[in-house]
Amino acid sequence: MPDFSALDLARIQFAFTVSFHIIFPSITIGLASYLFVLEALWLKTSKDVYKDLYHYWLKIFGVNFGMGVVSGLVMAYQFGTNWSGFSTFSGSITGPLLTYEVLTAFFLEAGFLGVMMFGWSRVGPGLHLLSTAMVALGTLISATWILASNSWMQTPQGFEIANGVAVPTDWWQIIFNPSFPYRLLHMSVAAFLATALMVGAAGAWHLLRKQNSIGVRTMLSMAMWMLLIVAPIQAVIGDFHGLNTLKHQPAKIAAIEGHWQNHDGKAVPLLLFGLPDMKEEKTHFSVGVPHLGSLILTHTWDGQIPALKDFPAEDRPNASIIFWSFRIMVGLGLLMIALGIWSLWLRYQQLLFSHKGFLRFALCMGPTGVIAILAGWFTTEVGRQPWVVYGIMRTADAVSNHDIASLAASLALFVVVYLFVFGVGIGYLLHLMRLPVPHSVHEPDGGPGQARQPMRPLSTPDEPFSLTTPLSNAKE
Repeated sequence: MPDFSALDLARIQFAFTVSFHIIFPSITIGLASYLFVLEALWLKTSKDVYKDLYHYWLKIFGVNFGMGVVSGLVMAYQFGTNWSGFSTFSGSITGPLLTYEVLTAFFLEAGFLGVMMFGWSRVGPGLHLLSTAMVALGTLISATWILASNSWMQTPQGFEIANGVAVPTDWWQIIFNPSFPYRLLHMSVAAFLATALMVGAAGAWHLLRKQNSIGVRTMLSMAMWMLLIVAPIQAVIGDFHGLNTLKHQPAKIAAIEGHWQNHDGKAVPLLLFGLPDMKEEKTHFSVGVPHLGSLILTHTWDGQIPALKDFPAEDRPNASIIFWSFRIMVGLGLLMIALGIWSLWLRYQQLLFSHKGFLRFALCMGPTGVIAILAGWFTTEVGRQPWVVYGIMRTADAVSNHDIASLAASLALFVVVYLFVFGVGIGYLLHLMRLPVPHSVHEPDGGPGQARQPMRPLSTPDEPFSLTTPLSNAKE
C-alpha cells in the first residue's frame, strides 16, 4: 500500500479534477470555431448541409460547455482550500490574471451564448453569426489568460518578492513570459485537433453504419482536411516549444529524454523505449536512435543537453512519469499525421467515404486528441516539479495544512461524484453524436404569425379569422 503524504493527496486531487476539466474546454474551443466556420459557409453558399451540421453540433457544444463551466468552478476553490500557500505567495499575480479572464472571456461568452444557442429564428443571420464568432473568440481569450497564468508559473518574470510574497512589477513581462507564446499556440492547436478527431470519428461511425448522407460525408471531409493541415503544424510548434523548454527548464527535458549523464564528445540518443529509475539514476532497457536526440534538441550532430545528474536529486522531476506521458503525446501526434495523409490518398482515389479500414482507424482515433492533451499536461506539470513556481517556490511550501484523513475523504468524494456526474454527461454527449445528422426540410423559419412558431392565439389559421367566419371553416 503506497504511503501517501498530505502533499501527495493534494496533488492527486488537483490532478484528478483538472484532468476532467481540461477535456471540456478543449472541445469547447474547437467546436466554437467549427460552428463559426459552418455558419459562415452556410451564409456564403446557402447550402443547407452547413446549417444542418451547425444545429447538429450546437447541441453537443451546449452540453459540453455546461460541463466545462461546472468542472471549472472546483478548480478556483481548490487554490484556496488546498493550496493556500501558493495563493498567498502569488495571489497578486495569478488573481488579476484570472479576473481578466472573467472580465473579458466570460462576459463576452455570457453576452452572446444565449443568442447563439436560442436566437437562430429570433435575430438576423448577421447578428447570429456575430454571436457565434464572439463565443468562439471568448473561448480563445479564456485560454489566453489561463495559459498566461500557468506559463508564468513555468517561466516566472516581471515580479519581485517583498515580505515573502510575489509583487508584480511589469505586467507585460508577466503575461508575455518566455514560454507563453509557445504554450498558447500548442494548446490552441491541440484543441482544434481534438475537435477535428472527434468530428471525424462521428462521421466515420455513421458511415460504418451505412448512414451515407451528405452531412455525414461533409463532416468527415472537413475533419480530415483540418487534420491534414494542422497536425504537421502542431509538430513544428512542438519542436519550438521543446527548444524553449530546454532553455528555461532543462531538468524537464532531461527527464523527458531519460537522459542521466553526459559523456565527453558523445551525442545524445533519442530513446524510443526505456524505464527510468529515479533511485538507481539510470534508464533500464533503453532502446534509442543514436544522435537523433542531439539533432532534435540542439539541431547539431553531437550536441549535448543538461543531464539529470547535473541537478541535485531534490530538484529533479519524476522521469518515470513524464518519459512515457511525453511519448504517448508524440506517438498519438504521429498517428494523427498518418491519418491525415491516408485521408488525402483515399480522397484522391475517391474512397474516403467507403474504405472500411480507414473509417475504423478514424473512429478509433476519435478520443486520441483528448488523450494527447492530457498526456501533454501531465508532462508539463509533473515536469515542473518540485516547483509550483519554477525555481522560486516549492510545491511542498504551497500546500495547505490539512491532515491526511480529510484530504483522502475529499479525494474519494471527488472520484465518486465526478465519475457519476461527468460519466453521465459524457455518455449523453456520445448519445447525441450517435443521432442521425438531420436533413433540411424547407419550412418557414418561424416568427410572429408564421407557421411553427405561433406568437398570438389567432396566428395559427392559414386564412384570416373574424367574428363572421363560420367556425366550421376555421382551420386549427
